[in-house]
Amino acid sequence: MKSRNRNIEFFLLLFVAILVVAGYVLASLGRSSSIPANIVPFLIGILLLLLLAHLAVRKFAPRADFSLLPLAGLLNGIGYFVIARLDKDLAGLQATWTLIGVAAFVATLILIPQVRRLEQYRYILMTIGIVFLIMPLIPGFGREINGAKIWVSIGSINFQPGEFAKIFLAIFFSAYIVEKRDVLSTTGVGRFGVAIPELRHLGPILLAWGVSLIVMVAEKDLGSSLLFFTLFVALLWISTGKISYLIMSGALFSGGALLAWSQFSHVQQRVDIWLRPFDDPTGDGYQIVQSSFALAEGGFTGTGLGVGTPENIPAVETDFILAAIGEELGLVGTTAVLTLFLLLVGSGLKIALTSTRPFEKLLSAGLTTLLGFQAFIIIAGVVRLLPLTGVTLPFVSYGGSSLLANWVLLALLLRISDEARRSETDENPTRMGAG
Repeated sequence: MKSRNRNIEFFLLLFVAILVVAGYVLASLGRSSSIPANIVPFLIGILLLLLLAHLAVRKFAPRADFSLLPLAGLLNGIGYFVIARLDKDLAGLQATWTLIGVAAFVATLILIPQVRRLEQYRYILMTIGIVFLIMPLIPGFGREINGAKIWVSIGSINFQPGEFAKIFLAIFFSAYIVEKRDVLSTTGVGRFGVAIPELRHLGPILLAWGVSLIVMVAEKDLGSSLLFFTLFVALLWISTGKISYLIMSGALFSGGALLAWSQFSHVQQRVDIWLRPFDDPTGDGYQIVQSSFALAEGGFTGTGLGVGTPENIPAVETDFILAAIGEELGLVGTTAVLTLFLLLVGSGLKIALTSTRPFEKLLSAGLTTLLGFQAFIIIAGVVRLLPLTGVTLPFVSYGGSSLLANWVLLALLLRISDEARRSETDENPTRMGAG
């Protein structure tokens, strides 16, 4: 079984390399009508990176799911050739961060041979996660870019600590809920047909609600606020199965969001831009308006790689990279990207279902929630289903912090998958001969 999985993964990665190189060539032909001079080094570099990741999985997680790495590699590759088409300098930086991300991926597989060992460090990881989360608020370190104070500057290095905080907090939430599952599952007093937990059991929800509001208000970061809150509530619901937690959590977040909208101008501005971007098409609504024009211009099949004008959209390589894909690859291209994310989320949830230990089950579900919901809220912002939040599209958008954190997240999912398959094999030794 393990040999077959790795062989399938290897051939899928070869296919990914071909698609990425083809996209890179087409983008260059569309822009300058010439094949890029560095096509051979680029091909070799892509193959070596994917081969390095594959060999690490083959060596350190041989029974892991075979689809996760090719899916992430293809998303990363699509993001790269779109960024290369937009800005060659940013493409060089993205290539560097991809290399660092793959190195972190390999290091995670080596340094964490068993995910369950992380459970005993839950409070340490919680502390680190909270420190990372509030780091942008520390005077002298925090930096505000594009209206959100989510950056930290140390010398010439800028990064988003919240990208790493989400992993630390996912581990803590999973471990905490496993520890307190029996208490959190206790049925409280019924109100209008809904079982409401006793007040002393609501502390974790209230804490998550409060932290999400602090992030929303102090850092002007609606995306991370919604992401962290959703992560905790999803894990709480998966663990206990109590619909009352979903109802109560939704009410708390809605109330907090309404309060923030009524009290803070930057929240009101985001909502106004979302509802009425064409009221100020050359000012506050410019980014959304240009994104809408780009998606409309792309139509069904797109204008062609390198032929459109997505560079008219401010921050197109980060917040609006899906709009660039939509303009030049059309509905077909955006649907392909959405499908890749659906497959990625499906594989992650499958890992959660096959995991036998509660901690690994919750952690894999939590990590998958982070990937899937982050993709959802930024895509929803681009198509105006939700207010724009400013989070990155995982593996696709430009950004070193996001890319590095997501490769580490992917390694953890593969480690959990490998452990689940090992447990299944140990329980059914007669199946070992199937591979």
